[in-house]
Amino acid sequence: MMKCSYRSWASGLIVASVGFAGAAAAQPALEEVVVTAQKKAESLQDTPIALDAFGEEALEREGIGGVGDLANNVPAMTIQPFPINTTTLRIYIRGIGLIDAQITQDPPVGVYVDGAYIARSAALATDLADLTRIEVLRGPQGTLYGRNSTGGAVNLITRRPNVDAAQFKQAFTLGDRNLFSSKTMLNTPLWQGAAAKFAYFTKQVDGYIENTGAGGDFGDSDTMGYRIDFAWDVSDSVHIDYAYDLAEVTNTNMAYSHIRPSDPIPNPEVNQGIAFTNLINSGARQFYNFNSSGNRPDRMHSAIPMEEADSEISGHQLSVDWQISETLAAKYIYAQRELYDNTPTILATGARSDGYRLDNSPVFSFPVAAIPGDSAVCSPCVGRSEQYGAVHPLINQEQFSHELQLSGSAFAERLSYITGLYYFEETATQGAGKIGHLLSAPLGSTADGNNTGNRIEVLTEARFDIENTAMAMFAQFTWKPPVLDDRLSLTFGARHSEDNRKSAALRRQISFVVVPGDLDNTDRDDNDIATQLSDAFYNVRGDKDFKDDSFSFIAEYELSDDINLYFKVNEAYKSGGFNTREQVTEEGAQRYIDGFDEEKVTAYELGLKSRLFSNRLQVNADIFQQDFVDQQLNFSVPNTTSDTTVANAGESTLKGFELDTTWLASENLMLVLNYAYLDAEIEPSRNPLSGEVDDGFVFDSAPRHAYTAMVDWTLWSSLDRGNIAFNATYSFTDERNGGGRKEFATFQADRQDDFAVLNARLGWYQLPVFDGVLDVAVWSKNLLDEEYSVNNIHNLPQAGRSVMFGEPRSYGLDLIYNWGG
Repeated sequence: MMKCSYRSWASGLIVASVGFAGAAAAQPALEEVVVTAQKKAESLQDTPIALDAFGEEALEREGIGGVGDLANNVPAMTIQPFPINTTTLRIYIRGIGLIDAQITQDPPVGVYVDGAYIARSAALATDLADLTRIEVLRGPQGTLYGRNSTGGAVNLITRRPNVDAAQFKQAFTLGDRNLFSSKTMLNTPLWQGAAAKFAYFTKQVDGYIENTGAGGDFGDSDTMGYRIDFAWDVSDSVHIDYAYDLAEVTNTNMAYSHIRPSDPIPNPEVNQGIAFTNLINSGARQFYNFNSSGNRPDRMHSAIPMEEADSEISGHQLSVDWQISETLAAKYIYAQRELYDNTPTILATGARSDGYRLDNSPVFSFPVAAIPGDSAVCSPCVGRSEQYGAVHPLINQEQFSHELQLSGSAFAERLSYITGLYYFEETATQGAGKIGHLLSAPLGSTADGNNTGNRIEVLTEARFDIENTAMAMFAQFTWKPPVLDDRLSLTFGARHSEDNRKSAALRRQISFVVVPGDLDNTDRDDNDIATQLSDAFYNVRGDKDFKDDSFSFIAEYELSDDINLYFKVNEAYKSGGFNTREQVTEEGAQRYIDGFDEEKVTAYELGLKSRLFSNRLQVNADIFQQDFVDQQLNFSVPNTTSDTTVANAGESTLKGFELDTTWLASENLMLVLNYAYLDAEIEPSRNPLSGEVDDGFVFDSAPRHAYTAMVDWTLWSSLDRGNIAFNATYSFTDERNGGGRKEFATFQADRQDDFAVLNARLGWYQLPVFDGVLDVAVWSKNLLDEEYSVNNIHNLPQAGRSVMFGEPRSYGLDLIYNWGG
């Protein structure tokens, strides 16, 4: 087959390699793309789901190694790093995502590896070894994918071992900021019908903002992982696959650049808590040179050492496929995974000295006599002069699941179906349950302009334990009635789910003022005198059960051999849970015990999938409306750094239009344009803190317009010397809301501006070398060096607007060698 372009794109974002049907073909055409979005292999154009599928070549060309690299590649999808852990991701599809990352809450976008659900988003930015395809399913997927897919689903698919031939693949990437990446894959047959595959990857890159203080640069990263696969075709009808994978990530978090000081709080004498927040604001400003320009800085300062975060993810997976007869098949999937995540919280970067700190790093020479009360207040610190160790919000999580599927056909294949049973269990712990540091700050000027000369100290303690179980049974039937020339298909799906969530929460906060204090920060002696402000805690348990029945209906009609129309109505639900950031008050403890209930969505979608002009133009489009009931909303507690509450406070409606087009303009030129429009509105909702109905809530990551444009141009091609091709991708994302309420001053502080990113690549592909083929390519990401934010926050005591910037321009060289197979 003669290759006209070696890029894989589908649904506008990926279409398989372009080629001739044979040497004598008169016209080039787009090849068929096979996906498994409905848990069976089928053509993308025959799948009534709005989805994007990235094949192996596209993953290499776009530098996509995992979920985190999908940012700016799917218009309907936005991805943000979590503020205190940048390897944890906030994933949004069509504006639906989770702003927080807790073990007691589930994200509404399900992530799957080879069909197995990944419950936690911690360390989700990690690359996977030997990834061969990614599918992004847009919109609710409740029938086949179950709970927690109200936004959509992401399928990560790895390469199955080849039982017929030995294979070897080696990829190296070199780039600026000392980027080095190596991916190795070795496949070898073992005996008739059996093979083993080993894949290994490592990646190191320096951060893109220099740290002029202590510790690594902001964004330093070092990743290592491997995967071992075993495949055995026991017979023509029975196939067994087993895999073990492990990934280790060490990184220095990206940091916030503080754009402007916090706004003064009016009438601080009204509330003591507000009064001290105001004094902290004014006291902290003396340590900061705020980034008034709002531009991405080249360097920032960390007054305390920037400690490395480290994560480890590992898992076993077993699947057995049995073709019982020509019309009946069974599949069993078992998956077990473990997660360890240790991420320090350091939010005071940019300060010139450690006189102001907001972190959980070790405390330096804490004043012994200054701590009020007896040993019950702070038993590790009273009476001893020693440093505290770091108390990071550690996560230890383990999960396992079983899924049994039966699929087949009947009545001369007019009826096809898939049914199944699912069981999932998870245990996890977050937090060390020890008292540690949170805040040290001088108290600034009072309302009358007098400097207090005091210093506030805040200690914190937290531990959360969970036990979750989920059970479900599901079925989906497709009937092709003997009418309309067999062009009509009707699909009905249903899923019954039952969930139980248990959680134990221990949370404590101690705050006191040290007098007289020392504004130059370094001298803390045992003669300081302290006045305790608070010592509050709760130790509570929650236990909640959830049940749900979700249904779907799809009508598909083949208008012609090349044009398919579909209309679908489907439901999904997101499990309820608990909120680890409830205030350390009696009311906050009760809200934790009560938790929050599930949310439900009903989606309506009308879609078109078409291939036109002899398969040279692909146009896929859809319009949709998604109605949410009992929507889970996060509410920030005023005058706190991280306290929130979550409630089933309202309803919302999402409307939109999506267009994916791919045009093979000539034998050597392919053009792609994908566009997503979103209109998102939250109905008036009850604020659980005030009890009042509020009509100003907005989605926090729902850009109205987003598009991706791509050109793939084969400059030169030879049957025996490969081809030279140029590729460029331009992605635009509209401005996004800041979350919360649009009337709040913090709305504009959190708001993210629109931005566009251009990536480009020039390569020589399929060059014969030593009985294999070599790809050599130079590339640049963010070629125009666009400055844009990936996360904004407003609730740090020292700053009214803080921005985490996206990566600057980068460039590099890829060398990819394939042999065998």
